[in-house]
Amino acid sequence: FKAFKAKYPDHLVVSYINCTAAVKAESDYICTSSNAVKIVASIPKDKGIIFAPDRNLGRWVMQQTGREDMVLWQGACIVHETFSEKKLIKLKMDYPEAKVIAHPECEAPVLMHADFIGSTTALLNYAVKSDAKEFIVVTESGILHQMEKAAPGKKFIPSPPNANCACNECPYMRRNTLEKVALALENMEPRIEMTEDLRLGALKPMQRMLELSK
Repeated sequence: FKAFKAKYPDHLVVSYINCTAAVKAESDYICTSSNAVKIVASIPKDKGIIFAPDRNLGRWVMQQTGREDMVLWQGACIVHETFSEKKLIKLKMDYPEAKVIAHPECEAPVLMHADFIGSTTALLNYAVKSDAKEFIVVTESGILHQMEKAAPGKKFIPSPPNANCACNECPYMRRNTLEKVALALENMEPRIEMTEDLRLGALKPMQRMLELSK
């Protein structure tokens, strides 16, 4: 990423929070899917922007802000890029009254069919407040339980991935369990250690994000 950034020396770097400390340290701002539009919109229009690492989120932010000159690092979420447009269209035919709600990390052809696009929290809030009774959910399937708890009586249909697999479940997120959290707190392990320079470098863009998000 450092070599990629060097190609655009006059650009500011906005990086999605799900990146390494090393990438954060190379960034000027960090963002989440909830505040990415706000962070990018706060940057003067005469400043070039590199958006990393998710190209799909970056493309959606470009559309929302009109910053068509953003340079996108070609990374993507392994879950959100697996959703099938063809299967989504079939699902819409099966549930014609359902609203399609999608995360902006999905690919553009999938987002074209969405009634609402937003962060995980935004999708949850939309489902709760909407008058609709059925929703096709195009994001990591772990949110379905929270939606069912927050909006009992409504139906939530997970959008299928391209393959016949559980690819809409993030294998990395599923590694985190309550048992592992308990063990980590009891033993204070495993430890994440980094140099002080790296820690401070990664902290600075995080602090900028928090200030802009107030």
